[in-house]
Amino acid sequence: MAWPRWLSMLSAACLLLASCNKYQHKKPDPTKGVVTGIVLCADTGKPARFATVTLWAASDGMAPEFAITDLDGRFRMEAVEPGHYYAFATLEGYLDPSLALDPDKIRSMSSSRDQHLYSIEQWKDHLTEVTVGKHRVSEISVQIERAAEIAGTVTFDDGSPAIGMRFQVLRKTEKNGWTNVGLTLTDTWSIRAVSDGHGRYNITNLPTGEYTVCTLMPIDTEQAASRVCLGGVFRKKDAKTVKVGAGEAAGGNDIEIPLSGLHTVAGNISAMSDGHQVRHGTVRLLYRDDRETARETSLENGSFAFQYVPDGTYILRVSGANDMDEGDSQPDGDHADGVGPAGNASVKYADKEIAIEVLDNLEDANLALAAAQPKAQDKQ
Repeated sequence: MAWPRWLSMLSAACLLLASCNKYQHKKPDPTKGVVTGIVLCADTGKPARFATVTLWAASDGMAPEFAITDLDGRFRMEAVEPGHYYAFATLEGYLDPSLALDPDKIRSMSSSRDQHLYSIEQWKDHLTEVTVGKHRVSEISVQIERAAEIAGTVTFDDGSPAIGMRFQVLRKTEKNGWTNVGLTLTDTWSIRAVSDGHGRYNITNLPTGEYTVCTLMPIDTEQAASRVCLGGVFRKKDAKTVKVGAGEAAGGNDIEIPLSGLHTVAGNISAMSDGHQVRHGTVRLLYRDDRETARETSLENGSFAFQYVPDGTYILRVSGANDMDEGDSQPDGDHADGVGPAGNASVKYADKEIAIEVLDNLEDANLALAAAQPKAQDKQ
């Protein structure tokens, strides 16, 4: 499910999406309102200089407003639509409320409105309310709190630094499960941190909690990347954890990446009817014991590949496979064999999975898919 518009335009997204220019100021508009104010650091009482201020509408459907504080910690937003808003500010080293959200819970909600209300409820202790009216200047004061940090070093098992590594941070839930920290925007990475030239990393802006950190091989996406977690393990359930409180910096959380015992799993997905390569679909590598997702990727012209897969037993699962052109809502019902005009395939396929054991490179993990049976309502 795609993130709702309001979520994809938050300040964290603003740092990632080139289309969002938080330094561009609006011109005054007498038919609208103005919001001005100051942002202060709770730990020092000093102005928060060059902090990003986000003005977030209380009702879903309105785009957020952004501003940057000056050397006095002050900001001004012109031409703000009248209405009720919540304001918050972010600055490196200080709490980013978006990192307190549970992405899995957001995905489980059916409406943008429910997601919006949930986020407000989760953030309420860090939000400043303001009502904007026509021909009116609304003055507010926003306070930011020092956040927790987790730091360490990533090395290969020959002692060399692992440079340019990405990270996944997982927070333990009340029911002893795990939730991802951060929002995966534009299908890339939910955490922006990257290990430096000495393999050092620092995950900042975190709320109080119990976490584990996994380093990700810097390949296409977070879902497709191989991970090694604290304790030198590949699975989050086996990883060591670290507890951090407000303003606490927890160092020494080092991760070692093995150079051996990692393999490639690759193959092709074809149609059982005529052997052509299936155009679209999701391929997952699941741990065989509990079906936890180890890796996930999309088909590329009928093929897939997972790199750096550790020894083990897995289930290879293909789901949502189809040959439909972009914009098609269903296969062409006039072609029972799944082949449309001029031989162009436009069919959905049944999900399929096979058990595999990975002890070496496995580059012929091929699956042939049968066309999905039409649902009862489709036959009517």
